[in-house]
Amino acid sequence: MGARMLERFGRPMQVDRQWAGSLTNLALLAALAALVQSLPSVAQTITDGDTIKLNGTTYRLWGIDAAEKHQACADGWPAGVEASKALLKLMHGRTVTCEPRTKDRYGRTVALYRADGEDLGAAMVRAGMAWSFTRYSSDYAGAEWAAIGARAGVHSHDCIPPWDWRARSRGER
Repeated sequence: MGARMLERFGRPMQVDRQWAGSLTNLALLAALAALVQSLPSVAQTITDGDTIKLNGTTYRLWGIDAAEKHQACADGWPAGVEASKALLKLMHGRTVTCEPRTKDRYGRTVALYRADGEDLGAAMVRAGMAWSFTRYSSDYAGAEWAAIGARAGVHSHDCIPPWDWRARSRGER
C-alpha cells in the first residue's frame, strides 16, 4: 500500500507514512487525555469538610469554612465528622473538576470544585455542613441564610463557626 494522497489547494499532496502515523498517534493521545479528564478522580482524599487532597495536592474549597475534623457542637453532634461525610457523599462516583482561584496563607490552592457540574461549596452551605466564609467571599451568603432558616445541619445543633472554634482551641478567646 503506497503513501496516501491528500488534496491541498486543489492539488494532490503526498503524505508520508511516518507523518500520517504521527497524526494518528496524536489523535489517540488527545482522545485518551479527554477520557482521563472525564473520569472521576480516584486519587482524592477528603481531609475535612472543606479540604480535599487530589493527586498529592491539598485544596481548600472556595468561599466556605466547614467544621474542623474534631469539632463537635454544644449538644455533642460531631459537626466535623458529619461535614467530611457530606463532602465525600457529594463527590462519590461523580466527575470532579477544580477551578483554582487563589492561594491561602498556608500555600494551599483555594479552588471552586464541581462534581458533575454542581458547585460543592454551595451544596455544603445549603446543607448546613459549612458556613459561607464571608471574610473572603460572599458567594454563598444567600445559601447560608436559607440553611439557617431551614435549621439545616450545624444550624440545628448550636454549633460555633470553625474560625471561632479554632481561636478557642488556640486559647485566643
